[in-house]
Amino acid sequence: MAHEASKKQPSNVVTNPIPEEEIRRRAYALYEERGRQDGNDLDGRLRAEAALKATPLKAAT
Repeated sequence: MAHEASKKQPSNVVTNPIPEEEIRRRAYALYEERGRQDGNDLDGRLRAEAALKATPLKAAT
């Protein structure tokens, strides 16, 4: 029974990663919304990831 605790998945493991291409598309959309101003690529990527993580997952049909 002592081994059961070690089998639990760590809370910081992502079980449903967001595809890289989806992050890039969202970041580019944010870039266009800002009027294509350069110099905010990291901020755009982080905002894109946050927005996608906050979006509920679609159920597979």
